[in-house]
Amino acid sequence: MVVIIVICLIALLIGSVFGIFFSGEDSGTGMSMQTVVQEINTEYDTKLQAEKDKVSFDVLEMSGSRAVWKDVLAVYAVKTNTDEDNPQEVATMDDSKKQILTDIFWEMNAISSRTKSKTETQITETDDGHGNIVQMETSVTQTYLYITVSHKTVDEMAAQYGFNQEQKDYLAELLKDENNSLWSAVLYGISYSSDQIVTVALSQVGNVGGQPYWSWYGFNGRVEWCACFVSWCANECGYIDTGVIPKFAGCVNGVQWFKDRVQWLDGSAEPIPDMIIFFDWDSDGESDHVGIVEKVENGIVYTVEGNSGDSCRINQYSIGNYQILGYGVPQY
Repeated sequence: MVVIIVICLIALLIGSVFGIFFSGEDSGTGMSMQTVVQEINTEYDTKLQAEKDKVSFDVLEMSGSRAVWKDVLAVYAVKTNTDEDNPQEVATMDDSKKQILTDIFWEMNAISSRTKSKTETQITETDDGHGNIVQMETSVTQTYLYITVSHKTVDEMAAQYGFNQEQKDYLAELLKDENNSLWSAVLYGISYSSDQIVTVALSQVGNVGGQPYWSWYGFNGRVEWCACFVSWCANECGYIDTGVIPKFAGCVNGVQWFKDRVQWLDGSAEPIPDMIIFFDWDSDGESDHVGIVEKVENGIVYTVEGNSGDSCRINQYSIGNYQILGYGVPQY
């Protein structure tokens, strides 16, 4: 008997509340959806690193983004629940369902790479020994590695699997914006009731130089102040005293604090307001910028960031943008 998606949604919610689905262990297999998602994320990271390791390069350029987990799991839920030959519930996880989910993930996501040699002119300055600066032009050939991450949309997957109109309606129901908080609850085990830190952050938009934030932190002169800004906003809300958000001036330290408490989502996640967003501009696996998620609309993450061009600004990024390292998830 086919289990309709409405029942699936109820199962997800109930499972989340009781710690069974996504965040808890299945009593029969000892396998949870959250564990499987983490394993697939690790597999993705391994394949991405393999692209970097298989060639020697001087410059790395990455582009594109992954499918967000909400989309992957929605396709998985519909396909698994409404399979004409073998319909299955999705409130538990086993090896066969893990394989189905893994296959869907890799059908939706692809990693490709290419290399190209470029000869560029570089200018170097030297002292001629008599106090004169001499400029010299030299030609340097560098190997560029281009890595592209691409993904299929939910509509493309529906066409690939030959979903009928009823199945497409189930997908649409699952992916309604009004269900975003439900997805966050069942996938990440979190719930929110406060947007106080966003309100504080928005009140600071336009500040230039960051002096109120780095001086509050204890620095006597200007430093790179994006983390100081986030910490200042958290302190204004009382979140540092209550241990909800750490006081940190280095982005790497902020990432580690959330990871140590298992309050971390990777960059492919679809965030919700009040999360702390960490960026990796250099694609070296370490964060060098941080901000606060203001809102998420139509696949776009809107942020409030300090030290963005030395000012407080509202910025926006596509969900899954390769420059997003991940999200700290405060337990408000």
